[in-house]
Amino acid sequence: MDSTAVFVPPLRRWHRPLLVATGIMGVLAVFSLAAMAVDERQLLGESVWLKPFKFGLAFALYSGTLAWLLSLPHKGSRATWWMGTVFAVTGFVDVGFIVLQAARGTFSHFNADHTDRVNDIGQLVFASGVPGLFVANLVIVLVLAWQRILDRPTTRAIHAGLALAVAGMALGYLMGFTGEQTARDAGGHPVPLAAGHTVTDTPDPLRDGGDTMPITHWSTTGGDLRVPHFAGLHGIQALLAAAVALAWLARRHPWLTERIRARLVGVLAIGYAGLLAVLLRQALHAQPLLHPDRTTALTAAALVALTTAAALVITLRAHREAHTGTVLLHSGETTAQPDRLPLSTRSR
Repeated sequence: MDSTAVFVPPLRRWHRPLLVATGIMGVLAVFSLAAMAVDERQLLGESVWLKPFKFGLAFALYSGTLAWLLSLPHKGSRATWWMGTVFAVTGFVDVGFIVLQAARGTFSHFNADHTDRVNDIGQLVFASGVPGLFVANLVIVLVLAWQRILDRPTTRAIHAGLALAVAGMALGYLMGFTGEQTARDAGGHPVPLAAGHTVTDTPDPLRDGGDTMPITHWSTTGGDLRVPHFAGLHGIQALLAAAVALAWLARRHPWLTERIRARLVGVLAIGYAGLLAVLLRQALHAQPLLHPDRTTALTAAALVALTTAAALVITLRAHREAHTGTVLLHSGETTAQPDRLPLSTRSR
């Protein structure tokens, strides 16, 4: 019989360092929200505590996902346990520096102010920590990539999601090539920045200081590399959510067998990878997320149409085959066409 539930081990079996990191990051997100309400200082038109909030929330989601994932039985668990610990410790140190710089009212990322001794030390830690996060995640991907961890739909979501996360982390390095700019800290003092998040068509001494979207503060005047970076990092949560939703639907619709659900997750994973590519092209061509050019808009529309069509073909075919098999079963013709029976019937 097909499995229609995603396995959740007891909390005591979850990866302890990652679980602790998840809790700390969750507390940081709540603290940052409160700090935004009472601290009026700003950097580039946004609260100094917005970045700690976003990083706290993002790390809580990803660390929690890894803590669950590494608790599942798999080969190479010793190696993945250590890599999970490296990820937890490195993430804690890096986000800790972001919080420190927010409290000081200055920039954490790309800060090239060599007159600030605290910043100089922090940038050295930062420069070593980011590759640590990437390598730890990459090793986990390589260990798990060839293993079936749970049922086929969930395993496919895990494999594709981890690959998307590695791609999302790698895309963060592109921000280092956007060029220098100068901004002012919360006290109004000029701070040289070695790079930024925004790609523009024309030279701009303050690319990251233009108009931005609410909440995310992604640029509305140029391409923002944080968009594909974000999409890649959180692809695993999107695909796992799809696997869970399909498992829930399978309880009411038995024709949504494990094989069919795995195909649907695969289609969604390919579509999500295509979306990531579209978002990256859009950012590199200096296009704001909500104002794509004609080529980007048509490509995105075609991607959505193809993904939807593929999912519909798989779904309708599975439903039709299941219905045909049921009719044959009740009509006593099952022996004449055994290949038309549902998978669950043929396996008995």
